[in-house]
Amino acid sequence: MNVPVITVDGPSGSGKGTLSRLLAERLGWHWLDSGALYRLVALAALGRDMSLEDTDALADLALRLDVRFEVDQQGNPVIFLDGAPVGAELRTEQAGNAASRVAAQQPVRDALLARQRAFCRTPGLVADGRDMGTVVFRDAPLKLFLTASCEERARRRYKQLKEQGLSANLHALSEELAERDRRDAERSVAPLKPADDAVVLDSTHIDIDTVLDQALRLAEERKLT
Repeated sequence: MNVPVITVDGPSGSGKGTLSRLLAERLGWHWLDSGALYRLVALAALGRDMSLEDTDALADLALRLDVRFEVDQQGNPVIFLDGAPVGAELRTEQAGNAASRVAAQQPVRDALLARQRAFCRTPGLVADGRDMGTVVFRDAPLKLFLTASCEERARRRYKQLKEQGLSANLHALSEELAERDRRDAERSVAPLKPADDAVVLDSTHIDIDTVLDQALRLAEERKLT
């Protein structure tokens, strides 16, 4: 590839979004949050009272989706859907579960494939999701698969929700994550799994700064920095 790509795949709550954003920031590269695209399709479908099982309609919606990714004056990412900024609703459990159902449908994935690959621009791209290394950027020189135990991921999500002043049930969150893991891993279309040449990083017992240091060392070893 002319433009270097680092892919970061992994299950929900593993910290791949935070790692990818920090890695892109340190390297001065672009960042693709592919999961946001599927969440946006799901939110747009729910907002239009569309069935999440209507594959053809969802694929058409994905093709025509009016989405913009921008950065505000403080350097924070801002996402616009149909011309309006998307807030906290993008990261709700409802949006995540709906996105998981939408992402299991091949026509929807096909519709978003070109849009995802268009993020690959100089000087480089850090792409996070569930099939970045296995499908979207198969030739990436560095593929990471970030994971953590289901219990730890549920605990992190619980803490995040409580800090936002939202009610949460740790046991219910753990069950929802386990169900999403099962659905993502068992789907026939681009199942969640490490690429054959991916480096697996387990963040269960280490903080994000340590994971970032590991990722940066790997990027340096591959002569990407």
